[in-house]
Amino acid sequence: MGLFDLFKKKETPQKDETPQKDEKGVLLAMPLFNNNESYSIDRVIDNLKNFWGLSIVNFSGNDTSAVFKLDNELVAIAYVPAQIPGEELSTTIQYAYNWHTAGEDLKNYTGHAIVSVMSSQGSQVERYTLLSKLLCSILATSNSIGVYQGKQTLLIPRDQYLENIPDLQQGKSPVQVWIYIGIKTSEQGNYMYTYGLPEFEKQEMEVLQSPLELPELFNFFTSIISYVINSDVTLRNGETLGYTEDQKIKITASKGFFVEGQTLRLEV
Repeated sequence: MGLFDLFKKKETPQKDETPQKDEKGVLLAMPLFNNNESYSIDRVIDNLKNFWGLSIVNFSGNDTSAVFKLDNELVAIAYVPAQIPGEELSTTIQYAYNWHTAGEDLKNYTGHAIVSVMSSQGSQVERYTLLSKLLCSILATSNSIGVYQGKQTLLIPRDQYLENIPDLQQGKSPVQVWIYIGIKTSEQGNYMYTYGLPEFEKQEMEVLQSPLELPELFNFFTSIISYVINSDVTLRNGETLGYTEDQKIKITASKGFFVEGQTLRLEV
């Protein structure tokens, strides 16, 4: 039983019948390269087998494009010797507070890989875990400078992504490379919000004007995100969370302050 299982004040109602699994959509990520470099598919496959211990069958392809089954999920990797079309990457750079030199580092990048986990009925946590292990194998065996995930507006430098290897090895979910966590400060307090939780069939969450210092708030917020994703918990309007029996953090469903639609606001 996890920390938040102990102090979630209102039980999540049980459904009367188990719904059938819906097929999940394609997951996409794009490792980025400078100096006309790329990955070696042989080195990537070797890392997936010998470092991660994953099974690979039905392999077909080469360094330009490859398709195979990775632990029973169909995945594909393709290399594009050009920049990502349009302005989406330059827009995302503006939000990459975790990569201060992204603008300069990616000014003249020369290519990108398109990494895909195809549609399936596997759990979203399992599929994102495979995507992260595949990306780690690409980053660890090449000179890729980082990863772009447009759906979540995530731009993650190589070293930061590889820091998640121990969590992946221990079966923990590296939510910071799955979900964008927005941060804003003001004289009224600190703000945080998620962008990407609907990928896991969860509502986005926000904290507004918190008196907590940023490191404490960030750790608490990411703990809640991990709890919601890993335990497949649906938080609801009017419930409370807390680290202790006495702590009661109210959850309120309301119109999003930072993101469109309805969010769950945590009064931290």
